Amino acid sequence: MADAKRKPQSKSKSKTVAPTQSVPEAPVATPPATSERTPRDPMSPELRLRCNETVPDNYSTETLDHAIKAHLARLTLGITPYGLSSSFFNWWIHLAGSPGKQLRLVEKAGRKAARFATATSMHALNGSAAPCILPLDYDKRFDAPEWQRWPYNLLYQSFLLTQQWWYHATNNIDGMSRRDERVVSFAARQMLDMMSPSNGLWTNPEVIAHTAREGGVNLVRGVQNLIEDWERTMSGQPPVGAEDYQPGQEVAVTPGKVVWRSHLLELIQYAPQTETVAPEPILIVPAWIMKYYILDLSAHNSLVRYLVEQGFTVFMISWRNPDAGDRDLGMAEYLAAVDEALGVVNGIVPDTKVHGVGYCLGGTLLSAKAAQMARDGDDRLKTMSLFATQTDFEDPGELQLFISESQVSFLEHMMWDQGYLDTKQMAGAFQLLRSNDLIWSRYVHEYLMGRRQPMFDLMAWNADATRMPYKMHSEYLRHIFLNNELAQGQYEVDGKPVALSDIKVPVFCVSTTGDHVAPWQSVYKLHLLSDTDITFVLTSGGHNAGIVSEPGHKGRSYQIAHARDGDAYTPPEDWLAQTPMKDGSWWVDLVHWLQEQSGTATKPPKMGLAESRGLPSSDAPGTYVFQR
Repeated sequence: MADAKRKPQSKSKSKTVAPTQSVPEAPVATPPATSERTPRDPMSPELRLRCNETVPDNYSTETLDHAIKAHLARLTLGITPYGLSSSFFNWWIHLAGSPGKQLRLVEKAGRKAARFATATSMHALNGSAAPCILPLDYDKRFDAPEWQRWPYNLLYQSFLLTQQWWYHATNNIDGMSRRDERVVSFAARQMLDMMSPSNGLWTNPEVIAHTAREGGVNLVRGVQNLIEDWERTMSGQPPVGAEDYQPGQEVAVTPGKVVWRSHLLELIQYAPQTETVAPEPILIVPAWIMKYYILDLSAHNSLVRYLVEQGFTVFMISWRNPDAGDRDLGMAEYLAAVDEALGVVNGIVPDTKVHGVGYCLGGTLLSAKAAQMARDGDDRLKTMSLFATQTDFEDPGELQLFISESQVSFLEHMMWDQGYLDTKQMAGAFQLLRSNDLIWSRYVHEYLMGRRQPMFDLMAWNADATRMPYKMHSEYLRHIFLNNELAQGQYEVDGKPVALSDIKVPVFCVSTTGDHVAPWQSVYKLHLLSDTDITFVLTSGGHNAGIVSEPGHKGRSYQIAHARDGDAYTPPEDWLAQTPMKDGSWWVDLVHWLQEQSGTATKPPKMGLAESRGLPSSDAPGTYVFQR
């Protein structure tokens, strides 16, 4: 966070004319820079320059490194084997130098063996025995009654004891960094999960019973499912059933018009559904890693539709799906695109401020833009709402296991080679974060049980990812994620650093209890970074499902509390304990909060710019959402 506050230098008024459509020519791509030591021998500047010159050579050693690492990255789905090897060696050498820790592990192994032997003997004598270890609350692999019968009860208990021992073996190692410990522990858990008895045809009693009932037909269906999935993956087709959720037909169906199109975005204005609307429009900045319509899914769970029905004028950015030609689009271009969208909104709804809304990475982008606007005296924002958005990346949860200097460098080689990060290369890391649910559970149900999991709108959207340009993703990973520059007041926009503490507009911040991408304790750090009123919401669900939480959704609950600028800081654990739980959807509170921040209702604005001749006027969801 910046040490000193900056005073606004000049106020910028809302513009009634949208920016012109122009696409800068992409500069020639350059490979990731490598550092070399400067020679210590005294030289003249001219001689030093001649000695440091790089002779163009298509077969240079640097090019060889790029090629090898780029191809290796494709095989490993972008996960670096070098960083993992370094972490495991670090763990091994520190464990080897800790005889006390080794002794404790031997003692733990002996106690676990004794517990298991006792449970085995009790079962042999009495025909039943209480489990010597129970799965964690979120582990549902061994819940079925079949797992409580011999020998499968002993099989899964032996596995859980082994898993618990390896957790102790990879944690609390003297001299190891917490990050390296978590990397090794995570990798060990992934390898153990792969060998879980629940994944075996002959070691899973549910599969055995199901196979006996169906006479093996389930295995035939499972092979057919496997072949079909393999063919779809190789041909780039979406998962089975996703074709039933097409944008503009089953999802992304809220009526609207594309009122602006540039190289990087389409701007959608949604048609009013009330006679009067709040005077301040809403501009939603979604994440560029996925298609925008998570906030406009089916008619019953569309946040866009809900806001429009409550009397708001809503605009949505639909990002372009970049290709190799967009490799040199950087964070600056994405920030400029947000400003471009604001200009169009100001042209359609002039002389009024805008409610900015950001989701996931779109919220991080909006936060950086809002900080820059506050620094430069640009007062076009009325409020800012952030959904599942991190602004401090010091502790981003298990996702940080995939982000290190080694990992970022490894990804850069692959992205430099192809010009972007592909959707499949991103999916690997996210699936590993929830491997039991996203990999092994699917393997058991679809390939061993032979039962297809039903497709639904959120699942179909999740399979509709976008690519990310080489330059932008490299800058994001290095500056915002790895170096945490935005939280420290060091991230530069237009050549000068921005500080989140400069943002003075009220903030509505939403996080979810089961978020593996943006843990709520990390999102909560916004209280430490900003000097403004914050309404913080913690809702049940995951990173996506917790945001798609429409009124009437069964099982949804949330906590909400308001913190005024100047209030004493409340630690997240205390906030959790003292904030009452509410049943239902947080969307209702969002609407109430927006209404409190808005002026007197007025007539809906016209659709599109007044000078719209030659500008796009296609119906929502536009064209960029269909790019593959």
